[in-house]
Amino acid sequence: MDEPLGSGEECLTVSEVADRLKINEDTVRRIFVNEPGVIVIYRPRKGRRQYRTLRIPDHVFRRVLTRFTRAT
Repeated sequence: MDEPLGSGEECLTVSEVADRLKINEDTVRRIFVNEPGVIVIYRPRKGRRQYRTLRIPDHVFRRVLTRFTRAT
């Protein structure tokens, strides 16, 4: 099960994750947008593009990184 966000836990931005992993910000958004535990902030706008802001808790970042770097 997903851990709740701790009071002192750092949340990373899409840009920070992209810099750490040396990948494009769009790729980071695709990887994390449906990941449990990621905070998605958006305001619905009827008939217009919806802008989403992602905040990625450190424990979610580490979990995804482990999943992608695990040897098969």
